Amino acid sequence: MTDSPNRDVTGLLRAWGEGEESALDELLPLVYDELHRMAKRYMSSQPSGHTLQTTALIHEAYLKLADRKERRWQDRAHFFAVAARAMRHILVDHARSRRAEKRGGATQLISLEETAVVSDERAAEIVALDDALNRLSALEGRKGRVVELRYFGGLSVEETAEVLNVSPETVARDWRFAKTWLLRELSNQ
Repeated sequence: MTDSPNRDVTGLLRAWGEGEESALDELLPLVYDELHRMAKRYMSSQPSGHTLQTTALIHEAYLKLADRKERRWQDRAHFFAVAARAMRHILVDHARSRRAEKRGGATQLISLEETAVVSDERAAEIVALDDALNRLSALEGRKGRVVELRYFGGLSVEETAEVLNVSPETVARDWRFAKTWLLRELSNQ
């Protein structure tokens, strides 16, 4: 692929996947705002007093994506779906470590310029949600992906439909089912 300043995200992802490391440098400015929007959308519902911050979440997710051995990106939607999964894992790992710290570990604050993601109060909820989401995904894989993309990735119904290659109506139906199923699961704990 030739070096062009106007290459699209999908083209850059494919070039990067084929080993063209300079494509990663071109890609970052094109996807950073979207990654930031995804993280910000999730964090808007979080209370203040957190230890993981928006920028830290984005950077950790991007590092996970850059370090992936498998870089065969189908398209832009696939990249953002994988980014949503990376954010989910980072948030859950952070929540689990926060819970461990409450049982005797040392607290380490990450001080960056934006609001944070996971508070002590929410850590247990995120871990419980992750456990329930894993059970849902084992039973109904697509519904689990809908939750992951919408809740952890901050994607809209339309964006989620694009990533999963289904209709927005299917996503809305799956989202309603998954929320009801997860609420029941979390209420029984």
